[in-house]
Amino acid sequence: QVQLVESGGGLVQAGGSLRLSCAASGRPFSAYEVGWFRRAPGKEREFVAAINWSGGSTGYADSVKGRFTISRDNAKNTGYLQMNSLKPEDTAVYYCAANRYMGTAILRTGYDYWGQGTQVTVSS
Repeated sequence: QVQLVESGGGLVQAGGSLRLSCAASGRPFSAYEVGWFRRAPGKEREFVAAINWSGGSTGYADSVKGRFTISRDNAKNTGYLQMNSLKPEDTAVYYCAANRYMGTAILRTGYDYWGQGTQVTVSS
């Protein structure tokens, strides 16, 4: 299995940026699709973005398209989520997830491995 640890969360003003990192250990990171999810207070967890094993395919929720960018560095066993133009409604705990899958499809559900989450708070 793979272990995931997120970092990079914090408090930022609306319009600001943050970059989240997801450090993986265990199985070869390059065999896993990586997704980012978030859970806002009182809401269900929702899909944010995902990237396939090679980095050649990415997908985003409509709410973050054009503002967030997902990427990965397989040599460093790390995934990233660059978040720009942040809004108060982006406030949530952000989770990194991984699923062993080496296709080109973007997975929005069915992830097997999860990190502990990192808090992102956007003030207005």
